[in-house]
Amino acid sequence: MTTTRPPLATTQPNEQLYYAQLLDWGNRIGLLVLIATFAAYAFGVVTPLVPLEQLPTLWTLPTPEFLARSGLPTGWGWIALIERADVAALTGIAILAGCSLVCLLALVPLYLRKGDRAYAALCLAEAGVVLLAASGVLTGGH
Repeated sequence: MTTTRPPLATTQPNEQLYYAQLLDWGNRIGLLVLIATFAAYAFGVVTPLVPLEQLPTLWTLPTPEFLARSGLPTGWGWIALIERADVAALTGIAILAGCSLVCLLALVPLYLRKGDRAYAALCLAEAGVVLLAASGVLTGGH
């Protein structure tokens, strides 16, 4: 005779649940922005920097030539051209990429209230690494 065991009850710390909830919302917002800005580009609602019909030709070029012919900047220079539909689509990607940063920073006050200074410091250190990587300082892409 086999006996079945009840499932193990697991509980997640509030900080993990909060992080997951923020990440979920950030991903939903980022995806929505990505879809909306791409639709604006694809349907010609907003003027693009690079017309859609030129993309197949430009995509075959090496990166330096692609950048020169398209007029797209490198690094964070895209923000100056955000009013262009194709460049605006990068906003959704930036939101998706930045979700973890927001989540990490949101945890810091929670950990400090609990007296978990080590976890707060780890969150700040991770956030610092993400910011450093995004800055382009290490790769010269700023």
